[in-house]
Amino acid sequence: MNWQDKVVLVTGGTGSFGKKFVSVMLEEYRPKKLIIFSRDELKQHDMRQIFPDTGNSSVRYFIGDVRDRERLERAFHGVDVVVHAAALKQVPACEYNPIEAIKTNVVGATNIIEAAIDQGVKRVLALSTDKAVNPSNLYGATKLCAEKLFVQGNAYSGDVGTGFSCVRYGNVVGSRGSVIPLFKKQRANGKVTVTDRRMTRFWITLDQGVRFVIKCIEQMHGGEVFVPKIPSMNIEDLAAAIAPGCAVEDIGIRPGEKLHEVLLGEDEARDTVELDDMFVVQPSHPWWNNDAWKGGKRPADGYRYASDSNTQWLHIDELKAFADVEV
Repeated sequence: MNWQDKVVLVTGGTGSFGKKFVSVMLEEYRPKKLIIFSRDELKQHDMRQIFPDTGNSSVRYFIGDVRDRERLERAFHGVDVVVHAAALKQVPACEYNPIEAIKTNVVGATNIIEAAIDQGVKRVLALSTDKAVNPSNLYGATKLCAEKLFVQGNAYSGDVGTGFSCVRYGNVVGSRGSVIPLFKKQRANGKVTVTDRRMTRFWITLDQGVRFVIKCIEQMHGGEVFVPKIPSMNIEDLAAAIAPGCAVEDIGIRPGEKLHEVLLGEDEARDTVELDDMFVVQPSHPWWNNDAWKGGKRPADGYRYASDSNTQWLHIDELKAFADVEV
């Protein structure tokens, strides 16, 4: 795939993922045009200071909301690749504002699909989350709906041939809303709070997430859900890595929160191909080409990829290097 010939658009482009994606794209892939689509003019202004859109720059800034299909139609005109990163993702906020979460995460996904088809976009990759597997909160439920929409969007696109796929991964180290910045702030007081010290989570860095997304765009056929193989960590070890010597206080699990996360459930494992560095969940629909991922192997019956039974674990010293944590 020759990125230098492509016009690329990222929704939610001023978020943590968007900023890193833009940085990697500009430094290493140099697309013909790179459009940052988001709804916050101040964040776009701040980002413009880092990635200017003047002179011979390929960067463009586009104010808009994924809830507004007409605006997406305008933004997608002439675009080859869309990375859909816009979402309401804070679990408590989605629980308290369920209609808003549905409007952005589900209706917004529908708008992305329809605008991409109508404008002839070739490839669309949407970011999902481990919380979409057996969801216990509204955020996870909306992302599960979005995954289903994007997978079936491949049948909906018809002769236009727009391909839709998803990437599903775990918690991003240091992203906005991550527990790591919270722990770093709390350590000054000598005490950090955890919801349950038995908790485990998958972890991935922003750089790893961005590079995995780029790789999946290059390899996608349309219809896959890509799941990277990433390490787990116990929340108590995480607290010890970031705030050594601090007291740890249990404050109780929040509504909709899980003790352990799952990236691949038992039922969908039947349609999954395992590769060295990732799992590829294939659609169970008549339109899917079953020969698309011949090189992989099938997981064993009943297999689930969960943070508590993971074979890769981050220990305290590894987490410090992994997250570049200053202690």
